Amino acid sequence: MTHNIDTLIDGVSEQVIAWRRHLHAHPELSFEEYETSKFITQSLKEIGGIEISHPSGTSVVGRLIGGKPGPVIAIRADFDALPIQEDTGLPFASKTDNKMHACGHDGHTSILLGTAKVLAAMKDDLAGEIRFLFQHGEEAPPGGARGMIEGGALDGVDRIIGLHLWSPIEIGTVQINPTYVMAACDVFRIEIKGNGGHIGDPHTSIDTIAIGAQIVDNLQHIVARNVDPIHSAIVGVTNFNAGVAIAVIPPSAVLTGGTNVFDPDVRNLLEKRIGEIAHGICATHGAQCEYEYTRVYDTVVNDPDTAAIVDGVAAKLFGRENVKDLPPIMPGEDFAFFAQQKPSCFVLLGAGNKEKGITAPHHDPKFDIDEDSLAMGTRLFVNAALELLEQTEAGS
Repeated sequence: MTHNIDTLIDGVSEQVIAWRRHLHAHPELSFEEYETSKFITQSLKEIGGIEISHPSGTSVVGRLIGGKPGPVIAIRADFDALPIQEDTGLPFASKTDNKMHACGHDGHTSILLGTAKVLAAMKDDLAGEIRFLFQHGEEAPPGGARGMIEGGALDGVDRIIGLHLWSPIEIGTVQINPTYVMAACDVFRIEIKGNGGHIGDPHTSIDTIAIGAQIVDNLQHIVARNVDPIHSAIVGVTNFNAGVAIAVIPPSAVLTGGTNVFDPDVRNLLEKRIGEIAHGICATHGAQCEYEYTRVYDTVVNDPDTAAIVDGVAAKLFGRENVKDLPPIMPGEDFAFFAQQKPSCFVLLGAGNKEKGITAPHHDPKFDIDEDSLAMGTRLFVNAALELLEQTEAGS
């Protein structure tokens, strides 16, 4: 290579921050990211030398075809926001009520745009193709990954990599796991149908709130008493809707929630036991029960060979002491579906900073990232992509 990679990356660092701040101020929810998609498309056009397509919905794919033949390496970033009212006080805080980039996707997209700009400057020297996958709808079922795959986004791809900025990890640290990364996550809905009535005559009603409370409490016994303690699992109710007036026992109540799990047998167990408990408690009190369980995202599993290459690149860039073993974490990610199709590596990049007060968890109204992580992410993506080009056989 005749290019100084560090100089190129340093040259885009301010632009990457500007991109992130623009995206942060203009969040759009899953599958509604029309302006974000236009912004990404226009940015890629301004970079130049990249073929652009939209395989599914608002997604954007950029193809950077090098001057020499070789393998195809894909890099993925997501760009949807969450229905959260921002409370950070940042000068570039969300301009839209109840919409916020509270998970770092604005940073992911900006990092990938920066990566595209750096690699585009090296286009003639590249032996192979770099494919930039800008994914919509990661935060909401069914996710955007499967639609992109069906639309051909991975056709011809040999390996794929991705990252997640992670505020619980301090800036300067990269965490990589050679196999399991993030859990499968599913959602469930339980509707309890009883008889409404006056609070002063409870014996004439079937109290759906009291029944629902018992279901919530008993669901906690699944992990505590049905799941082998060796295996990790989560069952959580996150929404309980019932009633509109103080003196009225409501005729129905709806519980919704989710599960997170790694082991497929435990996943089957959770689906079965949630339904058994809900139906059993409703039957005990004379209520009817409707139960739905939807499998959303599968477990994110890295390819050991691809992970080893990325791990080596990270160690050279940031020092072996700053590249940590990643213990599998329970949140889900639909990068899982890309990883099922192609050898992959998904890493967590530290984006928290206690000294700066950047400690809020993901999906919190005060969530933020240390913007120094953006340069780290760009550096990792650029160098990992180049190394994967060298170590990958085309058509593998």
